[in-house]
Amino acid sequence: MDILKKYASLLVNYCVEIKEGDNLYIKSTTLAEPLIKEVYREAVIRGANVEVNLEFRDKYNIFVNNASEDQLKSISPFFLSAMRDFDAYLFIKAPFNTNEDRNVDGHKANIHREALAPANKYYFERAATRALKRNFSLFPTQASAQEAGMSLDDYEDFVYGACKLYDHDPSESWRNVGRIQQRIVDKLNSHKKFIYKGTRF
Repeated sequence: MDILKKYASLLVNYCVEIKEGDNLYIKSTTLAEPLIKEVYREAVIRGANVEVNLEFRDKYNIFVNNASEDQLKSISPFFLSAMRDFDAYLFIKAPFNTNEDRNVDGHKANIHREALAPANKYYFERAATRALKRNFSLFPTQASAQEAGMSLDDYEDFVYGACKLYDHDPSESWRNVGRIQQRIVDKLNSHKKFIYKGTRF
């Protein structure tokens, strides 16, 4: 199976557990289009209603540096609705330039950040109870590879390996990780007291 199809299956079926009738909101950049296409396909096959928000290069910079105060204080009603009402939220990080926001007007950026507070409140409250199933993932880009000090090929291999996409069934591999972690939690919870001893180097 194509690696991006396996990635999409993992994200849709394991990470956000899409069910028929779920409303899924996907946010990323245009660089992640190959992965988003497969995620969209998989989610639609599963019966989800899917909305996609793709950002283009320098979109945030253009907005913050040119918007009026009233515009900065606005919030997308669709994004607010997604955080308040949708069943699942998938954010796929795929940066054009990891430092592209460094020179934006800090004061204006803070005004817009404060405007997003209602949506963020819904996000954190609903994510905490799993009313909003959410996942943060990566699509390898040249900018991220450079930030990691790696070639793009090596960075792709690292990301896909870390996501267990080279395994026969990535979802089952992650379920096995969950089972191992649960055994550790159960073991720790069975003791009223335990001592952690570190190692000096």
